[in-house]
Amino acid sequence: MAAGRSVDAAARLRAAGLRSTGQRRAVLEALSRLGHATVDELAAEVQASMPEVSLSTVYRTLEALDAVGLVTHTHLHHGAPTYHSVDDEPHLHLVCQACGAVASESVEVALDLATAVRRASGFRVDLTHLALHGRCASCAPAIPDDPLAPPLHTSEAPAAGSLPAPPTLTEA
Repeated sequence: MAAGRSVDAAARLRAAGLRSTGQRRAVLEALSRLGHATVDELAAEVQASMPEVSLSTVYRTLEALDAVGLVTHTHLHHGAPTYHSVDDEPHLHLVCQACGAVASESVEVALDLATAVRRASGFRVDLTHLALHGRCASCAPAIPDDPLAPPLHTSEAPAAGSLPAPPTLTEA
């Protein structure tokens, strides 16, 4: 499994009254290799070595693994959830709206936000289920440095070289 917190999957499954089947091990191993993956991505990875494993088996396996706390999911995009192992360190997700890259960041960076929300409303934020959408370091220079500016979607991105030249200073 991924580096981070060590989780004994077989023991966790047994404690929940479940067996450590080949399909469950294969899904956990595929998730470890992929890091973050949708059900379709996991199914393709598992089926590369176990073609008899159906998409519905992967869905059922993920539900069981989620129920016993071996995997978790988040919604990085509209549509299917993205799964990852709980063996990873607790993290939130950074999704680039320009290039589609997904990165992880320690939940520590958002503790002030979680504290402010709790003080304001009593709501306890699950930071590990959080996905922040914006621009990665590679794509960010293409837009003004204004965190409150409306998002610049890929289809609206200016063509290379089409940005106006910066103003020049003249002596008075």
